[in-house]
Amino acid sequence: MTVGVEIIKEETLLRRFISDFAQSKIAVAGLCTIVVIILIAIFAPLLSSQNPYDLGQLDIMDGRLPPGEVGGAGFTFWLGSDDQGRDMLSGIFYGLRTSLGVGAMSAFIALFIGSSFGLLAAYFGGRVDSIIMRIVDIQLSFPAVLVALVLLAILGKGVDKIIIALVAVQWAYYARTVRGTALVERSKEYMEAARCLALNHKRIVFRHLLPNCMPPLIVVVTVQVAHAISLEATLSFLGIGLPVTEPSLGLLIANGFEYMLSGKYWISFFPGIALLVTIVSINLVGDQLRDVMNPRLQK
Repeated sequence: MTVGVEIIKEETLLRRFISDFAQSKIAVAGLCTIVVIILIAIFAPLLSSQNPYDLGQLDIMDGRLPPGEVGGAGFTFWLGSDDQGRDMLSGIFYGLRTSLGVGAMSAFIALFIGSSFGLLAAYFGGRVDSIIMRIVDIQLSFPAVLVALVLLAILGKGVDKIIIALVAVQWAYYARTVRGTALVERSKEYMEAARCLALNHKRIVFRHLLPNCMPPLIVVVTVQVAHAISLEATLSFLGIGLPVTEPSLGLLIANGFEYMLSGKYWISFFPGIALLVTIVSINLVGDQLRDVMNPRLQK
């Protein structure tokens, strides 16, 4: 009977959450856009007319064709082509795949590391808390781009290298968020009951404390995924992120930057629009999640 009541309560909370989230049509539109972008990234090889990073499928004679032009291969470059004859639409599809993968992977790894340190700092307090938070303060005192630049200068280019750099600049945000929430939860009755039952620290932290810290973490994850995508694009645009053999929205924008003044706007313009739509959509969903999970912010 108790299990049935709990299931009904969970279903009611889920319906209420969906209803509250759906009150913002802009957030719903952002969520639908994110779903479409994810599907495009997953099925990029099937949706693309060419593999823009397969040299055997490129023709230099198709370089810098305007949008809507038919190339020598017989298909239409709906968004034009870059200086190497890449189809810009196909390049955007593959670039979304890489940018979303790097952003999501780095955000969730940073979530695991930052949450662990934040929970340890809040639960044990004292010297442990002081040491961890001083490291967090030092980390947050430096600009994220500067830290990533230094790390990539040491590690070099590559998907794994840029994920490491993004994790290094993101974990402190999660640690500070989790610590602040966990400090409030630590003094509540259920935590006192768990300690009175002599439960081990691992069970108290991960079975009782962490689940109650998840609502603000979900909001932070959405914001940090968008931040990671924009930071990866910035680093790739500067030429120190991903190598030129890897598809990335930042690299696509960088490829067309030198042709902007000559009228070849589409090489940078359309990847920039794709990057803008992706980041704005994620931020819209994150803002609505913040409002739904914090009743004080609801109108």
